Amino acid sequence: MSVRLGSLELANPIVTASGTFGHGAEVAHLCDPSRLGAVTAKSQAPFAWAGNPSPRLHPAACGMVNAVGLQGQGIEHWIAHDLPALRALDAVVIASIWGHGVDDFAQATALLVAVERDIAAVEINLSCPNVHGGDTIFAHDADATRAVVTAVIDAGVTVPVFAKLSAGVADLPQIAGVALEAGATGLTLINTVRALLVDAELRRPALGSRGGGLSGGAIKPIALRAVFDVAQAHPGVPIIGTGGVSTGTDAVEMLLAGASAVGVGTATFADPRAPIRVVAELERWCAGHGVARVADLTAGLGAET
Repeated sequence: MSVRLGSLELANPIVTASGTFGHGAEVAHLCDPSRLGAVTAKSQAPFAWAGNPSPRLHPAACGMVNAVGLQGQGIEHWIAHDLPALRALDAVVIASIWGHGVDDFAQATALLVAVERDIAAVEINLSCPNVHGGDTIFAHDADATRAVVTAVIDAGVTVPVFAKLSAGVADLPQIAGVALEAGATGLTLINTVRALLVDAELRRPALGSRGGGLSGGAIKPIALRAVFDVAQAHPGVPIIGTGGVSTGTDAVEMLLAGASAVGVGTATFADPRAPIRVVAELERWCAGHGVARVADLTAGLGAET
């Protein structure tokens, strides 16, 4: 069940998606993180951030739309209070960072360098649709993507770095290539998809910040296509495929599309133990189909798709 993403080796390919497992050990008491490949923590900036006005979550067909807005107490608080709680439970931790500008990402990374012994990797959240509106999402612009990834690498981080990108671009493989050229070890694909829900009775958007990000089963085909296209354009690049995964078979599909590991996110809100269940279902699927090494599934689709 072990997989390798660059220099990072995980006991199995299932990781929790950022923002779906709490800041630290909140969900860990229901879902033992030591049984997962890794836990991706909620994205933190080098400052406290209140997030968006309520309401922040609303159900949608085959998923939900959220506009939480990356609420958090900042990376220093996370390092002091939340990271130790996860490590005490033997979690393999992927730290996730965000910021309003390039300097914010560099500052957050510099703070993480001091605790690199306690984290396995850093995820750069370039693609949250709930904080930056319109074209200001970093992952929608090649130059902005390059600048942020370069700043993170220059800050001296030595653990693997994964750039979290958006499907909402005309040429995702090109943006992915820019992130990799700037020094990213691999990629997380994808984030939530920009969406809008309307309250017809009140004649206004259903969420307090108007728009939000769609997640859940509805975006799995989008995530699969994103992973496939990038894997075909950049063979061998480590990809954490995320979006709409709630079963072991979903995970198999993501691996076949080209992912090296698989993120479980929205499914955790319905079932906090979903990531562990997905691990078990994936293992059973492999046993039932004669797959001796789960890593052999990666990029198992033909280029003709």
